[in-house]
Amino acid sequence: MTDKTAKLDLESGTSEYPVLPGSVGPDVIDIRKLYGTTGKFTYDPGFTSTASCQSAITYIDGGEGVLLHRGYPIDQLAEKARFLEVAYLLLHGDLPNQSELDEFVNSITYHTMVHEQLAQFFRGFRRDAHPMSVMCGVVGALSAFYHDSTDITDPRQRLIASHRLIAKMPTIAAMAYKYSVGQPFVYPRNDLSYTGNFLHMTFSVPAENYEVNPVIENAMRRIFILHADHEQNASTSTVRLAGSSGANPFACIAAGIACLWGPAHGGANEAALNMLREIGDSKNVKKYVDRAKDKNDPFRLMGFGHRVYKNYDPRAKVMQTTAEEVLKELNISDPVLDVARELEHIALNDDYFIEKKLYPNVDFYSGIILNAIGFPTEMFTALFALARTTGWVAQWNEMISDPEQKIGRPRQLYVGATHRDFVPVSER
Repeated sequence: MTDKTAKLDLESGTSEYPVLPGSVGPDVIDIRKLYGTTGKFTYDPGFTSTASCQSAITYIDGGEGVLLHRGYPIDQLAEKARFLEVAYLLLHGDLPNQSELDEFVNSITYHTMVHEQLAQFFRGFRRDAHPMSVMCGVVGALSAFYHDSTDITDPRQRLIASHRLIAKMPTIAAMAYKYSVGQPFVYPRNDLSYTGNFLHMTFSVPAENYEVNPVIENAMRRIFILHADHEQNASTSTVRLAGSSGANPFACIAAGIACLWGPAHGGANEAALNMLREIGDSKNVKKYVDRAKDKNDPFRLMGFGHRVYKNYDPRAKVMQTTAEEVLKELNISDPVLDVARELEHIALNDDYFIEKKLYPNVDFYSGIILNAIGFPTEMFTALFALARTTGWVAQWNEMISDPEQKIGRPRQLYVGATHRDFVPVSER
């Protein structure tokens, strides 16, 4: 606890509230007793100034461009760690030793299969259904197949559910892709890495001997790590809010997928790629930048700026290097990348962008990489959901384990009609 307090002066008197320090970052004013002592609420649309929980998982300093998972810088993890090392870190708080990692990898690997009847779910969707709509339905249906891991009061069942979700999400995402292109589902392979297995399930076909390209596998490993968690964003908050009601973990993750689907959240990399394609040529960049500066022009640059980061998104630096590696390996001369380079150069040197702190974010490059690998744009958000599942289950577990957790119940500033008496329809 702390001796620091914040005073609130109202016409009815003065109230004091504790100021709670975090291990790093800003202190927070504990207003849990505000309504009881003053009869008033706070008003914070979008919850941009509200800490909805205590968490020890991810820390972001938007002003400095810092992203830490359990204290480890994201660039170090993306460069040196296996994805399942990061998954273990997010779930358990520390990097695993060799025996812990072997046990964890074994558990995830042997949960990658999905119930055979689950394949029937896919055939109920149209072939042109968006992969996110398929994933929402299929992930939510997992609770109908795995009854032995839905009791949220049992730590063992929570752990099994967490492992199952991390393990099965690549299989479900790959099945969604295969179904959309009319190809047979491909079973997981236990001899491949987490990312290598996903690429195998997505791109291999029975008639060919598919070999995972190590450069592409490394790119996907980085993408998954960079998207694994990002503090209390909209989808993570959705998972926590759904979980606060006692909903089973599969339903909570399905809720997170639904929230992530929004173009302002998980669909941003698709929007950024479409924008780069619209610009078309690096010679057109200046014209579009001028349009973006014009308040009367509806055109907006996608992939720049961030709700939290007011500096260079640390994930974007890793993505820039990865894009170069992937395009070189695949021998792709992509005009879209030339447009991206020119846009980035302008963003880092133009006073307009510097003043508004509009730096390239992770979405700016990830769409280019995924497109080069061969993923259709409608799969981009599904891949985001695949990676973010690790963060979601870590956040969900942390919330369920918190003895002070209550069901989420935001309040409102009511601006509607006051009391009105009912009038029969004949008299209206």
